[in-house]
Amino acid sequence: MHERGLAPAGLRRRRFIETGLAAAASLALGDGRAAARDAPVLKLGPPQPFSFERLRRRAQQMAVRPYQAPRSPDRRILQQIDYDEHGRLKFDPRAALYADGPGRYPVTFFHLGRYFQVPVRMHAVSAGNAHELLYDPALFSMSPHSPAQVLGEHTGFAGFRLQESRFSDQYPLPWQANDWAAFLGASYFRAIGDGFQYGLSARGIAIDVALAERPEEFPAFTEFFIEAPANERDAPRVHALLDGPSVCGAFQFRLVRDAGVTMDVQCHLWLRRPVQRFGIAPVTSMYWYSEKSRRMGVDWRPEVHDSDGLAIWTGGGERLWRPLNNPAQIMVSAFGDRDPRGFGLLQRDRNFENYLDGVHYERRPGLWVEPLGPWGRGAVELVEIPTDDETHDNIVALWVPAQQPTPGQELALRYRLHWQAAEPDPLPVARCIATRIGRGGEPGQAAPEGSVRFVVEFFGGRLAELPFGILPEAVISASRGTLPVSVAEPVPNGRAGHWRVRFDLLAPGSGPVELRLYLRDRGDAASETWLYQYHPPQRAG
Repeated sequence: MHERGLAPAGLRRRRFIETGLAAAASLALGDGRAAARDAPVLKLGPPQPFSFERLRRRAQQMAVRPYQAPRSPDRRILQQIDYDEHGRLKFDPRAALYADGPGRYPVTFFHLGRYFQVPVRMHAVSAGNAHELLYDPALFSMSPHSPAQVLGEHTGFAGFRLQESRFSDQYPLPWQANDWAAFLGASYFRAIGDGFQYGLSARGIAIDVALAERPEEFPAFTEFFIEAPANERDAPRVHALLDGPSVCGAFQFRLVRDAGVTMDVQCHLWLRRPVQRFGIAPVTSMYWYSEKSRRMGVDWRPEVHDSDGLAIWTGGGERLWRPLNNPAQIMVSAFGDRDPRGFGLLQRDRNFENYLDGVHYERRPGLWVEPLGPWGRGAVELVEIPTDDETHDNIVALWVPAQQPTPGQELALRYRLHWQAAEPDPLPVARCIATRIGRGGEPGQAAPEGSVRFVVEFFGGRLAELPFGILPEAVISASRGTLPVSVAEPVPNGRAGHWRVRFDLLAPGSGPVELRLYLRDRGDAASETWLYQYHPPQRAG
């Protein structure tokens, strides 16, 4: 993989996230009564009939024709619009789309630059018609010496973002214009959660992720159709045309700004040619290191990650938790299922002292994918890619159907994306809240060579209701090796329902070991199932 998240390779992802909200908050939307003497005007093209069904038929017709790559303005000029220069190209909020509409969620736009070189056509939708939004350099603040001055009037936009309503109770002052959702780069998009932070990203589709024999393909949203809410209680809708060498499709997003952000997604997809890994509802995040792998980190901070685990709610009702790894080589894990109830990448460690970073990793949202209807047989696949810093997303979770579509066959799906701190459905059992790894054996005794100690912590659920003297049973298994030591015990901190399991693994050899653990109370599961892929350290010689 080369382009991940909203920031393609080469752009320092940390800086993008750190400054994104601050830059947006600096935009003064005003109250609509300010003089418009010097305000630029967002110009509209002639009306064209529009409906999502029309867009769906258009995508279907495009899928039988050869792919045509979009054209960009002079790339030599775009290369000069680096990260810093791009940050200075701010859209004038006085020209925001729908600033005074029923929903009052203003829409502002991103400029093209070095990292976003392909223009995306933007349209405003109302009364069954779409009006294309016409680029004008006057819409952006730019210095007389900015390379963007040379691009001309037909440059186009790179993406867009939805700002908070000027009348939202999320912020005490009406002029604060924090954005809460953004679509920028290929088919990437993201939203803030209840911690008011961006973090991980979603994508429209993922094609051939992490295959050795062929490069990954990055289909792109080439056109957006932005529809204002019909009334104060309605939510904005965004329609998008997806196009790429192997796939074409139509997407509809209904975006709800609540405690976090919820998106209802409807998509219709057609392949132009066969692919090997067809990834549905892909979620992309970053994991460098955490408490279980601190010795591998070279940074001063205790932990650095946007997500620390993959959560799955299987079609059979089992809850799974798989802590993330930063492996030495690309690893792909598949969790077979039928009609999953949900999956997502989550950030469960919410303690600032475990990060000590001003970008507030502890506030990063999780992203939970909830299928709306049966998805059939397939697998949630987890792709873990080596990284030596935090600047690139290296984790992907996606649904891969067992029966992949063939060229010309329509695949229609509906699902809901929850951008919030945790899964939307409360767990009836204890959650895994920490995984720690160290040297095996007992104090004062020589540890067997290759022995490793795992300490897995669980909290909540029925563990908080255990009668005095009742101990849960730790059910542990390993794909290879032996488990000579295992103990389930309460964590000695006085918190009811906080338990941990200590166990040793002795597994000679260098191959990975698949571990599985859950707590059982009087025959029933008392915790979610902890899964882990352990990679023994490589020994020299």
